[in-house]
Amino acid sequence: MITVHHLNNSRSQRVLWLLEEMGLAYEVKHYERDAATMLAPPELRALHPLGKSPVIDDGEIRVAETGAIIEHLLDANPGTPLRPAPGTPEARRLTYWLHYAEGSAMTPLLLKLVFGQLPKRSPGLVKPIVNAISSKAQSGFIDPQIATHVAYWESELGKSAWFAGDTFTAADIMMSFPLEAAGSRAPYVGKPNITRFLKTIHARPAYQRALDRGGPYAYA
Repeated sequence: MITVHHLNNSRSQRVLWLLEEMGLAYEVKHYERDAATMLAPPELRALHPLGKSPVIDDGEIRVAETGAIIEHLLDANPGTPLRPAPGTPEARRLTYWLHYAEGSAMTPLLLKLVFGQLPKRSPGLVKPIVNAISSKAQSGFIDPQIATHVAYWESELGKSAWFAGDTFTAADIMMSFPLEAAGSRAPYVGKPNITRFLKTIHARPAYQRALDRGGPYAYA
């Protein structure tokens, strides 16, 4: 039996969705963020030194990091339509998006989150200075970077219905989090391809079942 150590409002929601799409049996162990800090609880450190989610136990095998978990589950269940045939352009695109999602895409989004929180967490005397620095960093660097990535997603989804081609794959599950996270910060006005993608994945029965298992999800 697969156990998903699931943190609310986190990347682990994608793992639940993948398992639902694959039709695999699993159980969920829930963890809640600290309401004040939004950090994961210390109990997750018992599973992995970084104390983060997702982490799964597949029998005696423990795997952390969403991309590694997805690759593990795809390897353990060959023949799934969520992975294109090896050696095809679609398979190469799948590999690219699995790495891009957490490598390139999430970096400016995390910077946006951090710099947005800095003024709120600064002492009163330095708050105006921190706010000015934060605003400049966001407007001068972070926001343009996010806009570049959003334009890239819109363009790629204009070439094919899904990120790896014309068929829904694990690449779309992996890419859902950065698209949802970016959309939660600014609406996708004038981005019909991204809007279509999000509307379509949110309507998938497996996505909805994963929400039922995982609980409230702020990005959905």
